Order: sequence, then C-alpha cells, then structure tokens
Amino acid sequence: MLKGIIKSLVGGFFFWLLLGLTPAAAEDGVKLVIPDNGLALTPPMGWNSWNRFGCDIDEGKIRAVTDALVASGMKSAGYSYVIIDDCWQKSRDAQGNIIADEVRFPSGIKALSDYIHAKGLKFGIYSDTGIATCQGRPGSRGYEYQDARQYAAWGVDYLKFDWCNVASQDAQSSYRLMADALAKSGRPIVFSICEWGTHQPWEWARGVGGNLWRTTGDIWDHWEGSGNHGDWHGVLDILDMEADLFPHAGPGGWNDPDMLEVGNGGMTSDQYRAHFSLWAMLAAPLIAGNDVAHMDADTHDILTNKEVIAVDQDSLGQQGLRVEASKGQEVWMRNLADGGRAVILLNRSSETRTLSANFVGLGYSPKARLQVRDLWQHKTLGTFVDHYSVAVPARSAVMLRLHD
Repeated sequence: MLKGIIKSLVGGFFFWLLLGLTPAAAEDGVKLVIPDNGLALTPPMGWNSWNRFGCDIDEGKIRAVTDALVASGMKSAGYSYVIIDDCWQKSRDAQGNIIADEVRFPSGIKALSDYIHAKGLKFGIYSDTGIATCQGRPGSRGYEYQDARQYAAWGVDYLKFDWCNVASQDAQSSYRLMADALAKSGRPIVFSICEWGTHQPWEWARGVGGNLWRTTGDIWDHWEGSGNHGDWHGVLDILDMEADLFPHAGPGGWNDPDMLEVGNGGMTSDQYRAHFSLWAMLAAPLIAGNDVAHMDADTHDILTNKEVIAVDQDSLGQQGLRVEASKGQEVWMRNLADGGRAVILLNRSSETRTLSANFVGLGYSPKARLQVRDLWQHKTLGTFVDHYSVAVPARSAVMLRLHD
C-alpha cells in the first residue's frame, strides 16, 4: 500500500512538471472558472455502500443492491444513484491509470457501471482530494484530469470526493480543480464535495462546481451523541449543526448532512422515521446506506414514503428551518412550491409531550383555516383554525403538510 502511495505521489508530481508547474502552483496560479453543470436541481437520491459495508464491498454485493433497488420499489420512489464508496481502488498502472481491486471487482468497473445503467439507474464512484483515500487507497492528487476522463469512460454519473491525506492543500482550490476536470471529461457528473464542513463549504462550494457539500463529520447510527467515535455525530447533533445553513441550499447545490442510517440497527423505528423526516425537511440528499437486498418491511416503508420524499424533492428547493424550540420541543417548517408548508413537530425529550403547530408562527394569518395531513399516517386529519396539536412520543417526530 505504501509503495502504491509513493508511486501516486511521484506520478502526480511529474504530471505537473510536464506542465511546467508544481501542483501548488497549478492550484494557486490558475484561475479556473467552473460552468454550472445543470445537475441536481433537486437533492440527489440513491444508495451508497459505506454505512453498511465499509470496505467489505465487491461486485456481487453492488449488483444485489442494484437488483433490490428495482425490485423493492426504491427506484420508482426516486432512488437513482448506486454509489461505490472507498476501497474499490487498488493501485495505478505505469501510465497512472487508476486500477480497481481485481479480486473484488473481477469484471471491472465498466462492466458494473453497464449493469447498473441497464437497470435504469445511475452509477457513482468515490475518490479523494489527497494522495490517498481515507482507507489508504490511491487518491486523485495530481491525477484529477486523468481520473475524470477514466470516470467518464466508465460511465460514472456521480463522484463523491473526500478530504483525507491532504497535508497543506487548500480546500477551495483542490475541489475547483476536480470540478474543472469533471467539466472537461465529456460527461455530466454530479460533484459531491466531502470535506466534512471543516472550511465552511456552504460559503464557497457552489462557486467551485459542487452540487452538494458535506456540512459535518460522519454520521453515527444513533439518535444523538458520538460515544467514543470522536468526529462522528448522531442525528440530533447533525440537525443542530445544519439548522442555520438554510440560506445556502437551493436547486443545483445542497447542504449535505451525510447519508441515511435508516435500517442499520442503531435506532428505533420511530427515530428512523424522524431521521428520514428531518433530512427531507433539510432538503438533504437522500442517500440510503442500508443493506437494501435484506431490509425488513419497516425499513422499506420508511425509505419509500413518497409523501415525505415529495417534500425533500420539492421544486422550490428551500431548506426548512427551525421556527420554535423550547425544553426539547421543536417546530420545523419548510415552504413548498404549491404554497403549502411542511411541518415537523420534534420531541427530543424522554417522555411523550403535546406539541403544537401555531399557524401565525408559521407565517399564516390569525384567521387561517388550514387542512392538516399526517405524512406518516397518510391521512388528512381535518381543517383546523389557529393551531394543530398532537401528542408526540419520546424521541420521535410527527410530520405534517399544511394547506389553506
């Protein structure tokens, strides 16, 4: 592995020497203007291998998930990208071309991409801004344009670009460089910037060609807290870090609170429903991370709730915001393209509490008569004046849609 990393460094260095530049000079001395790629007008939806499988991936698992996305109805619900995360790479050849692990992917990446496309889905892949990925595989540092051309030849539709082993690299310059490489690859590719919110990417990521940008460290399959996992975060922790970022999201560029943990076993069904609801409220990319080929009925029903998905995919593209918070009780609201509003009543406490959506506080007139629909019961509850109240169980949420 060390030998491969050294080879990557040397190859990348000589690539820049051929241009008469060092890598740093290429980034700092060349002003790259990245055109809008016209992609991700709504938050991307799909599946990623990392949360469930980590490095234990192979083409059999990816094909099984692909088949299950179609058979389960997840494809019909909007999940379109099948994304291989870290550990598919092994080394580079003498010409610097990235090589897949031939034991895990004996048919090659192009064959797997073709299989995914034949199912009516899109193919995503992973790399890193640094000399090596987070798991020590070859990164793209110094090979950005070569890798982008390879991805295009393989039929890649989505690139997740991580932020490990970067030494003194500048984040904006590094991501702009890969965005330029993708723009010149000859294929439209969604660009997912994954630098964990370290350099406030919501301030600049859209300007350097990003379609989505991670806002926090990695998600942990828990309701809150990080345990002994350092920079990992539970659902509520990420929610709090995301709450004030709503001005930066919109069609073509999205705040990314990390992938879904629904179905991975660390939370209750109520908490997974809340997790899914909150990500939809945040206009977040909905990237499932469970074993789709072996999910239970409850997981399936959560991930394929078309009414909640419709909120996430609403064409207005406004991220929701927290409008009320007191003693573990919160009200979240999101404006929708049809003039309605999505509302979440979130109970963070350890006991059942009655929460209310007060219509004036949601921007309605004092005399508004609103129709209230529960998006998990799939039921219109009636017409209400002034407010709607409901008992919300501990550590869970109710999601509503309001219309006048």
